Amino acid sequence: MRVAALLRGINIGPHKRIAMPRLRAIVESLGHTDVETYLQSGNVVFTPASRATPARLAAGLEQAIADATGHAVPVLVRTGAELAAVVEAGPYAADDPTKVVVAFLGEEVELGQLGLGDLGDYLPDELTLIGREAYVSVPNGQARSKLMEELTKRRLPTTLTVRNWRTVTALAAMTR
Repeated sequence: MRVAALLRGINIGPHKRIAMPRLRAIVESLGHTDVETYLQSGNVVFTPASRATPARLAAGLEQAIADATGHAVPVLVRTGAELAAVVEAGPYAADDPTKVVVAFLGEEVELGQLGLGDLGDYLPDELTLIGREAYVSVPNGQARSKLMEELTKRRLPTTLTVRNWRTVTALAAMTR
């Protein structure tokens, strides 16, 4: 079984800088194998050393990263099967994979818990919540999206980290 670890908030801005070779070494130090990183933004695919749950794998990675770097970095882990289901459930056409994003959540939430109010206020952006993922269509791009701005700046009752559709499909392929 292969899994993907999604780290929140590394290598964005001057804080929490972790080079990918160092991140791979941290993951390997836990006994995980076949470790690969994708891009520079905290995506690590690996074969776990044990049959630990994704939540336990995430907690172990968070601790190892904190010990090695001094940074508290939230980590979410999805199995290959979970990522395949995320891709299969995608509600938006991804003609441009940079204009569809997935906000991965640590646990399921109700739409009201996101504190976004009336989603009609954010058109043409759209949001669909399915399980532990919020799919967001951003036809004018993430940088111009008021919906993405609101979603990512809110204090949520769970961890949230965002990946564009290109990254989501690449990670799903890497975990097959």
